[in-house]
Amino acid sequence: MEGELATSPVDLGYLFTPTQDWFSSHIDDWRNLFPLVKAIEPRILEIGSWEGRSAVFLLTELCMKGGEIVCIDHFDLMRTEAGRDRYANITHNLSRTKKRFRIIDDFSAPALMTILREEMSSANPGFDWIYVDGSHEGDDTFLDGELAWRLARKGAIIIFDDYRWPEGPEDSIHHPKRGIDAFMALHAGAYNVISEPGQYQMVLQKTSEMRIGFLAKETAARGSEEALGDGVHVALAIDPAYIVPAAVTIRSAVIHTDCRMSFYIIDLGLTDGDKSRIRRSVPERADVTMFFLSPPKDSLFAERGSTWAKVDMLQVLYVERVLYLDADVLVRASLHNLWKTDLCGKPIAAVQDAAFPTGRHGVQGAPYFNTGVLLMDLVLIREEVTGLRERCREMVEAEIRDQDALNAHFASRWLPLDAKWNAQYLGTRTDLRTAEHGRMDLAVPHDPAIVRFGTGPMNPNAAHVLNSPMKPYEAGSWGYAERSGHPFGDDWQSMADATAWPEWRESEERGT
Repeated sequence: MEGELATSPVDLGYLFTPTQDWFSSHIDDWRNLFPLVKAIEPRILEIGSWEGRSAVFLLTELCMKGGEIVCIDHFDLMRTEAGRDRYANITHNLSRTKKRFRIIDDFSAPALMTILREEMSSANPGFDWIYVDGSHEGDDTFLDGELAWRLARKGAIIIFDDYRWPEGPEDSIHHPKRGIDAFMALHAGAYNVISEPGQYQMVLQKTSEMRIGFLAKETAARGSEEALGDGVHVALAIDPAYIVPAAVTIRSAVIHTDCRMSFYIIDLGLTDGDKSRIRRSVPERADVTMFFLSPPKDSLFAERGSTWAKVDMLQVLYVERVLYLDADVLVRASLHNLWKTDLCGKPIAAVQDAAFPTGRHGVQGAPYFNTGVLLMDLVLIREEVTGLRERCREMVEAEIRDQDALNAHFASRWLPLDAKWNAQYLGTRTDLRTAEHGRMDLAVPHDPAIVRFGTGPMNPNAAHVLNSPMKPYEAGSWGYAERSGHPFGDDWQSMADATAWPEWRESEERGT
């Protein structure tokens, strides 16, 4: 038989009170969960340990190849003989396993806060198996679950005991089920239910990334994104003409980026139906949120068109950093590494423009960047936003409008990014090179992370683009992707087919 508990605990020298065995009936169910734990040496957190029956079982069977457990129990705060006896027994029992363990003799909330603080500075934070059995009160159970959730790694097994506790009405605040149901409602979409209907315990498997939370003081040096789990902030400016490409951009970003994401969409005339279809184009994930924002009242967009919306958004975004994406890009890899880029004190990071890498008329003397993908430090930019807007107004008639103005304003103050983060059309075709391209200090990205379709001046010649009677590339980035033989055109089309616009191909063929 498996494990030491298959033999009489007395024979093995454990000190368990025979009349206080509330665990052994769950052994078979728990063993069936072990294959779901992928860690070779699992870390276990237990809230409510009593004398350690479940803890000993986990150490001897789940941690056969190594691992550790942290047990939390108040033991009557050591003020009673019974509490002190339980503490002595669990210490003895866990010692017998010869595995790593830690016992915290405190109520669960302060104990979990202590662990949260410690885990934030750990090189390998989080737990793979969490057992919540600390209280029968609904609010206590909810709080234990919420604090433990922040310590649960992606894929962790979380077991709530007493979900079907028979000693009181299940809808009472004094019943664990009410707190567990509230916890599950809050985190809906971020876990899978593993237990069977009617099972005494509620068993979940977490499907979202760990986000330890709000205790950043001790770990500020590690950066707010890592400590706080703020995730990636992405901004787009969308008008009805670019709504399908924008849906492709957002969907591809979500599919390839496995972390928390917030999308801030500058609404340039979308209907409620448009917004609903954009939401339906994105895979449903609890860690993905979407906000639609109106341009400011003194919008540059209102005066001169949607191209200036990336400047307007600076007045309505209240985050510290944002990744701006034009609506004509396809994301092919996780945006997390781009998001973590150290800007080295620069207000903006971008990729050199494939058409004008060494500058252009009116913007000369410094490398010239493409504005289709911009990583922006909004704290720094807000300090000079008045001057930036004035520059934009002065250059409102510039040939490439906002791109010329942003290059003029941030000249020599931007961080160059690897070309893979904005592979403009030429950068995806090694057979199409020009003298200008040869002067670029950029490697051709054979496997780009972000592909931009709508760049114009450096597009290939007609022999590479046109297949009569197809439209020329001026028809737009989505038509360009479909008709040009673009090396990533099929990827774009497949992504578009999965949006809430299944009719897009028919409308493109009609030229509408």
